[in-house]
Amino acid sequence: MTDTTHTPRQTAQHHKSVRRAGTVALIAVILLILGGGLRYLSHRQDATALKDKTAQQSAPRVLVVHPTPAGAARSLELPGTLQGFIESPIFARSNGYLIKWSKDIGAHVNQGEVLAEIDTPEVDQQLSQALASKHQVQANLDLAKSTLERWEQMRLKDVVSQQELDEKRAQVAQIKASLAASEADVERLQNLVSFKRIVAPFSGIITKRNVDVGGLITPGNGDSSKALFMLTQTDPLRVYVDVPQAYANRIKVGQQVDVTQQEISGTVFHGKIERTAGAIDTGTRTLQIEVLLKNTDNNLLPGAYVKVAVPTGTSSVLIVPSNTLLFRSEGLSVAKVEATGTVHLQPVAIAQDLGNTLEVSTGVEINDRLILNPPDSISEGDRVVATDKMPDKQSSALPKEKSGK
Repeated sequence: MTDTTHTPRQTAQHHKSVRRAGTVALIAVILLILGGGLRYLSHRQDATALKDKTAQQSAPRVLVVHPTPAGAARSLELPGTLQGFIESPIFARSNGYLIKWSKDIGAHVNQGEVLAEIDTPEVDQQLSQALASKHQVQANLDLAKSTLERWEQMRLKDVVSQQELDEKRAQVAQIKASLAASEADVERLQNLVSFKRIVAPFSGIITKRNVDVGGLITPGNGDSSKALFMLTQTDPLRVYVDVPQAYANRIKVGQQVDVTQQEISGTVFHGKIERTAGAIDTGTRTLQIEVLLKNTDNNLLPGAYVKVAVPTGTSSVLIVPSNTLLFRSEGLSVAKVEATGTVHLQPVAIAQDLGNTLEVSTGVEINDRLILNPPDSISEGDRVVATDKMPDKQSSALPKEKSGK
C-alpha cells in the first residue's frame, strides 16, 4: 500500500502552490478585463473620430474674411453741383420793345456795362404828361401863394374875415401836397425811363440770352421766362453738399475739402467749407454745407457735376465686404463662424455704403470670421468648415506624379 501521509512541510508547500496559481489566474483575469476595456475604448474612440470626420466632411466649406479697421483719417465723398457765387436773372422794369443787345452768351461783362436797350414809347408819353401836370400844379401854387399874400394884407385892414384867410391858406397847403405828388410821379417815371438801358449789376459771364431785337419786353417779377439775361459770377464758385446725419457732428466751418470732376482727371481742386445749415433736414436727414471754391482760371464751369471729399476725422467703424451681407425680414445681418464651427447670424448697422465695401458701426469685431457670399438657406447653428483661402481648383484637378520609377 502507498503511504498517503504528507508531512507538514509538504502540506505548506502545497498550499503555497495553490495560492500562487490562484494569484496568477487572478492576474490573468484582470489583464484580460483590462485588455478588453482598452480594446472597447479604442473602438469607441475610433467610432467617435470616424463620426466627427464624417460630419466634418459632410459640412459645407465656406470662405471667411476678417473685418478691417476703417483707418485713422477718412473722407466722405459726396456728389455736388457747381454754382456761380452769384447767379442772377436780369429782368426789365419797363414795357417796350428791344432796340438792341450788346452782349451775348459767354461774354465777360463788368459791373454797370450796358447789356441791351429798350424803346419805351408809352413810358416816355407818361413822363411827358407827368411833367406837364407838374408844371400846371406849380403854376396853381404860385397863383395861390400870391393870392394868399394879398388876403393877408386885406385881413390886416379888416377887409376880409379870418375864415376866408384860413381857406386861402388851406388851399395853398393842398396845392403844395398835389405838387409833391406830381413830383413823385415824375421821379417814378424818370426811373422807369432810366431802365431802358439794361446794365450788369455785377461783373460776371452772360450764361443765357432770352431776347432778340424787336421782342416785346414786359416787366419781370421773378418769372424765369421773362428774364432777358442770366448773369453768373464764376470766381469763386459754390458747391452745396448734403452730409448724412451720422457725420454731421464732424463737419466744421473752415475745413479744407477736395473737389474732383470726372472729365478733368488727375486734377484736384481745393476748397473750404464756408458755412453749414446748422440744422438737420428732417426730410432727408442730412446737413447742407456750402463749399467755396476758387476758379481763377475758369477751369470749372457752373452747373457741372462734381464729387466733394469731405474730411470726417478719425473713425472707429470696421470695413467688411458688401457680399457678406444677408437681407432677412429681421433686418441686415452677417453670417459669423464661431470657434465651434457653427454659424451665428449677427445683426449689423451700416454706417456708410462704399460700393464693394461697407462701413459697419455695430455688430462685428476685428477678430470675427464672416462668411463670404453666404447662401440664402444658411441658418443659425449650421455647421460649416471655415477657410480663409480660395481652393485651388486647378491644382486639385491636375493628376499627381508617381513617386516610383
